[in-house]
Amino acid sequence: MAEMATPDDSISSLFTHASDGDATATDALFSALYAELHRLARREAARLGTAAPLGATTLLHEAYLDLSQRAGLVFPDRARFMAYAARAMRGIVIDRVRERHALKRGGGLDITSLDTEIAEQCAQPELLPQIGDALDELAQLEPALAHVVDLKFFCGFSVQDIAQMTGTSERTVQRQWEKARAWLHHALQTA
Repeated sequence: MAEMATPDDSISSLFTHASDGDATATDALFSALYAELHRLARREAARLGTAAPLGATTLLHEAYLDLSQRAGLVFPDRARFMAYAARAMRGIVIDRVRERHALKRGGGLDITSLDTEIAEQCAQPELLPQIGDALDELAQLEPALAHVVDLKFFCGFSVQDIAQMTGTSERTVQRQWEKARAWLHHALQTA
């Protein structure tokens, strides 16, 4: 009796084909993960709050355009794909905050979009560019720690989910998360 393919098997297959440059597989992968990516986009849009209104769907589609225009991207697994998508969304959010602050200092037009899905507000959106810069620096020094931050803080995965995705223990992920938080806190205090 043949075993039935699980959804994880089909997603793994899509990752493999997408890594080989199959554009159809890349589109199918995006469709298969759309709900999870949309949840991630809602979190990022909520973080942005009123600093620069941006709807979750707009953010998701801008991130997809960014991903689809980059040649040679390889995502061996779901965790790396989601972390990269989170970084792409974070970059878009940070760019929006920077753009908004530039407009306040004498820029031109104030462009807004319909914002229907924002549930939370970012307490200090002006810190997002500093957080992004600090996280980029952490990625240079300790890529594993930055990866955990992307998965936990930006993707919203639990420690248990991250441990399962990365093949490490929950305790290791918890230690990495605590170390990354301490490093980022120090980096933001000295910035």
